[in-house]
Amino acid sequence: MKRGGFRGDARRAALGALLGLPVAYLGRTGAAWAGAAGSAWPARPIRLLVVYPPGGVSDTIARILAEVLSQYLGVPVWVENKGGAGGSVGMEAVARAAPDGYTLAFSALTPLTLNPLLNRPLDDLPPLREIAPIAGVMRTPVLVVGTPAFAGRDFAELVDLARSAPGAVRWASSGIATTGHMVLEQVAAASGARITHIPYHGGGPQLNDALGGRFEVLSTNVAALQLEYVRTGRLKALAVGAPARLGALPQVPTLAELGYPQANLMSLFGLFAPAGTPRPVQERINAEVNRALADGVLAERLERAYNLPAAGSVAAFRGAVLADYEANRKLVRNGTLRSRQAP
Repeated sequence: MKRGGFRGDARRAALGALLGLPVAYLGRTGAAWAGAAGSAWPARPIRLLVVYPPGGVSDTIARILAEVLSQYLGVPVWVENKGGAGGSVGMEAVARAAPDGYTLAFSALTPLTLNPLLNRPLDDLPPLREIAPIAGVMRTPVLVVGTPAFAGRDFAELVDLARSAPGAVRWASSGIATTGHMVLEQVAAASGARITHIPYHGGGPQLNDALGGRFEVLSTNVAALQLEYVRTGRLKALAVGAPARLGALPQVPTLAELGYPQANLMSLFGLFAPAGTPRPVQERINAEVNRALADGVLAERLERAYNLPAAGSVAAFRGAVLADYEANRKLVRNGTLRSRQAP
């Protein structure tokens, strides 16, 4: 696939052009090295694209991280929200940027590891042609809640309702090919229930509609605001996707406990850069993110929001991306998740 795959029709293909091999960009890497050799990096402000709308937990954490990185790196790190298509729009912008370390993305894995599989014919090309994973930041539990439109008491009653009235249960997530959507599809596949998916473009709008009872169920990232609505009874916690029950919701079972281990998912968020970004720049960013996760306000904020730090090497984060892609490709191949293009 040729360079520039994100231009023109690429918005209809989401991140299909992300599939391929980074070796195709050795020339671009050389150009970046020439720029890096002329002056020490960083020498000017860094642009951090949050690939989701403002107001969600990812936006909050990204802004805290940007402030910390500004202090560590000695240059401003400006945050810009560029949401749309489940994170694909922001990732496209990063893929088009110069690979010089001055444009980064804060995103979950799904724009790289699921969106392309759902928006183009399946093939055997590996991901990461135009995007380089730099550093893991956090793993965020998924919270499944019932809204005022759901009269049931627990998750079992939700599944029973979905089985008895196919399509009647409306389940919202923050977008197609997001982790919340994956939870829904895995529950539907395991239970045999037919559930209507209501995709949103981010966490803020869906939460407002959840409180208004515009649908029965919502899967969302765990955050303080959602937990407060559960505490006050405006939303009903039904399940969590997490390694264990959350301290804030000790009475709420994990999806694994409920018999849905494949749906017991968390969102892994991290920093990404254009492919071809010089490896020393990648390693420097990774080191500073790990430093931020080890101490200070970022680590404290993650803990308060029940997010788990995801520190590790560049290689480890890249490995996590590739593993997630392969797992999702199997789901598409076996029909658990359906491609929107004919294979």
